[in-house]
Parts: sequence; structure tokens; C-alpha cells
Amino acid sequence: MSDRKASQERNTAETKIKLSLNLDGNGSSNIATGIPFFDHMLTLFSKHSLIDLAVEVDGDIEVDFHHTVEDTGIVIGECLRKALGDKSGIRRYGHAYVPMDETLSRTVIDLSNRPQLELRTPDRVPDAQNFPFTLVEEFCRALAANLRCNLHIELLYGRDGHHIAESIFKSMARALRTAAEDDPRMTGIPSTKDVL
Repeated sequence: MSDRKASQERNTAETKIKLSLNLDGNGSSNIATGIPFFDHMLTLFSKHSLIDLAVEVDGDIEVDFHHTVEDTGIVIGECLRKALGDKSGIRRYGHAYVPMDETLSRTVIDLSNRPQLELRTPDRVPDAQNFPFTLVEEFCRALAANLRCNLHIELLYGRDGHHIAESIFKSMARALRTAAEDDPRMTGIPSTKDVL
């Protein structure tokens, strides 16, 4: 596989983002979004995907956290898509169940070039302290749309908002790690269409 790295800057009236990643890293990260809980989620996302990730965001967090979280998801998705190249030799599919104390989440991903998010949760999901659960969904939607992947996430059960968010981010990371890995038996594009 070739060098699977990407970087990007994205500047809008709401956020300024500088981001770089290495798909074949060791999970090291340098995260500064201005939102401590989101920094924590991206740090563990990097650690469990083994993707080296550097993120610097100057966002309008005095308004709310929405723009920063969504725009960061957009840029991570775009950089992942760029780093994957034509996807020759990858596994393409990945899944992971991740427990976090009383919580269990499952993520299944297909790096298909067809964006779709299916996020299934109970009707009422508690928020983490200072981080609404709706922002977890916004991040996942932005990531799936810009990575152009099928992303299916299900919260099987859980009670604590922090544990729920952490379980979801870790299961996404683990599923992505598997899907993006080199498959030594795969030659070319892992699709009968010969393109992804």
C-alpha cells in the first residue's frame, strides 16, 4: 500500500480547522478543538483506530459546540477518503462491539463510497456532562457523508452519557481500523464493480 496520509485546512465564518492524519500510524494524537470532552473522544478515536491524528480547531464555541463538532467530522471524513485512495487491497468491511462499563455499542462499516448513517438508539439517550448526545450523531453523520461510507451504529444498552459516547467512538474506531487494513489475500479493488 502507498503512503496513506492526508491533511487539510478548512476555513468558514464559523470554524477554522487544520487537520492531518496517517491511516498507518500507531494511534498518536494532538487534539485541540476547544471542547475538552470532544478532544477526549477524538483522542480515543485515534488510539483505537491506530490512526495518527492532529486536529486544531478555532470555532465559534461561544455560540455552541455544533459547528465545531460537525465541521471536524466533515474534515476527518474528507481526509480519510483521500488517504484511502482507490482502496486497493483493503478489507473494506469492519465491525466492532465495544463495552464501556454498563454500556455496549456496535458499529458496522462499509467503505463503499455510498454515504449512509444508520444510528439506532433508545428514544432517550442521556447527555454526557457539557456535551449533548445530539452532537455525537452530528459527528457521525458528517463523517459518514464525507468519508462516503455506510456507517451503522447501534447503542445496544447503556445508562451513563459519557460511557455511551465513549463506547460509540471506540466502536467506530475499531470498525474503521479493520475496514481500512490491508488484506493480504485481496488483489485490486474489493468490489465486483472494480471501483469503490
